[in-house]
Amino acid sequence: MNPIVIQVIQFFLSLSLLIVLHELGHFIPAKYFKTRVEKFYLFFDVKFSLFKKKIGETEYGIGWLPLGGYVKISGMIDESMDTEAMKEEPKPWEFRSKPAWQRLIIMLGGVTVNFVLAVIIYIGMAYQYGDEFIPMESLKDGVWVLEKNIGDKAGIKTGDKILAIDGKKIETFSSVYLELVNGNVVTIERDGQRMDMQMPVDFIETLIEDEDKVRFLYPRVPFIIGEVPEDSHNYTSGLQPEDKVTKIGGQPITYYDEYDEIIKKYKGGEVDFTVVSPNGQTKNIPIKVNDSAKVGIRAGIPNLFDLAETGTVDIETTKYTFAEAIPAGINKGVATLTSYVKQLKKIFNPSTGAYKGVGGFAAIGKMFPDTWNWAAFWSTTALISIILAFMNILPIPALDGGHVMFLLYEMVSGRKPSDKFMEYAQMAGFFILIALLLFANGNDVYKAIFK
Repeated sequence: MNPIVIQVIQFFLSLSLLIVLHELGHFIPAKYFKTRVEKFYLFFDVKFSLFKKKIGETEYGIGWLPLGGYVKISGMIDESMDTEAMKEEPKPWEFRSKPAWQRLIIMLGGVTVNFVLAVIIYIGMAYQYGDEFIPMESLKDGVWVLEKNIGDKAGIKTGDKILAIDGKKIETFSSVYLELVNGNVVTIERDGQRMDMQMPVDFIETLIEDEDKVRFLYPRVPFIIGEVPEDSHNYTSGLQPEDKVTKIGGQPITYYDEYDEIIKKYKGGEVDFTVVSPNGQTKNIPIKVNDSAKVGIRAGIPNLFDLAETGTVDIETTKYTFAEAIPAGINKGVATLTSYVKQLKKIFNPSTGAYKGVGGFAAIGKMFPDTWNWAAFWSTTALISIILAFMNILPIPALDGGHVMFLLYEMVSGRKPSDKFMEYAQMAGFFILIALLLFANGNDVYKAIFK
């Protein structure tokens, strides 16, 4: 199956699940408090719906516009902007007739379900898969900076040990990228000296400019021969794939990142490579170096988890019982939410340039792998669920958070905002959401055309 089709299927499956459960978070307490729900829809049914069926007092359906979903609750000014019923006297089954605390529970139901769902997914993943990670401490000789321009921007060099970010110890290698994006002060050890470095305010913008180079750090790897192409001037030298280079011209080489500096001394000449073959045999092989200090060899870069076999890093695995998976899942949910809030703060700070990385539906779709992988699917779904929960609780009219804001005002002041005010607020919030939607998806279009 086409990789893009696989991503699209995962995207709609995940989105549909999250929307239905979010709306159930409103629907269930509404019904519990005997509030009439007129409609329950997956996607929006502007002008027409793809499917609808009325059961009892509620019409259930699927709309054609996949921008979300909704429950239409009687006596409430919502995205449908149906204000005719509001001109009549309040009915006992209407939202506006219920006590403020009940209305608050109904409005908080969606975001609560989204966050709880994410935690449940994280609990299930912890129990099913456990955690497999590379401890940062196992990178005894520091990191390899793959993209020098990005490393220079961050002030990180090959061989640096990244100890902490904003005072928080970096435990695993996989966490370092997100912590760098969210952080402000990086603590490193270089040549035995510990130092704190201030991250550039616009570091995120540097990463956004070339998203293919976002993962600019890697554990340092040994120099292992990957391929000697047929057109290489060293094709008949005797070098074989998986040979490990241990010396160049008698000079020991531990990591591949040391190669460029060493080989420069031999450009236009010859040098002996001391290699150890997979069967343990040591050989000295004469290698020709051209005038550009190239030898025509492709290095074999092991993936992260194959690196353990080279002895360069350690791999640790944590397995959880079901009881242990519960706090692990909760901690993961809280940590993911905290990280997202930090990212959002940077997006709203124009000097960071983070707003350029805001994406719409295409960006969300790309979060899913292009091959079917249930672990990746559920992990991405949990992340999106947390994003939806936080975005929906923002105090913007037309979002759950806008309704919560006005309800809290009512509960504190004892005064209920007028229906006309709520109508205007809903319209203003709707236009804000449309503007954000156009901006996010416009970014996707810009990247597709110009990058």
